[in-house]
Amino acid sequence: MLTSDQSTTMDNIQSEKHHHKALSRVWELMRNSTRTQAENEEMDMLVTLVEAYEAMHVPMQPGDPIAFLRYKMEQENLLQQDLIPYIGDKTKVSKVLNRKQELTVAMIQRLSKGLNIPIQYLIPA
Repeated sequence: MLTSDQSTTMDNIQSEKHHHKALSRVWELMRNSTRTQAENEEMDMLVTLVEAYEAMHVPMQPGDPIAFLRYKMEQENLLQQDLIPYIGDKTKVSKVLNRKQELTVAMIQRLSKGLNIPIQYLIPA
């Protein structure tokens, strides 16, 4: 459980730092296949708080997969080269991020699975 010492309150996420810590804790809990009931409840609460924070603070347009992908890269400190397994060679990654090439269905599927991105965030409006 995140404590006040870890800079996240139980009733809200106050900053990007809190958001990152809450996400880290959610991922930690998700990887634990033997969660207790208390840990399940903690995870549910944190997911709700993260979703509320993101609804207010995530800088992206609905249906803009590149904006979301750039946001995800920033949040997880990913470099363009980290996208090569999902998009293709570095030239293709650059073209996609600079909006010179659209994401293909295969790219969307690999990005969604590999980076844990909900597929609807990768489909253009």
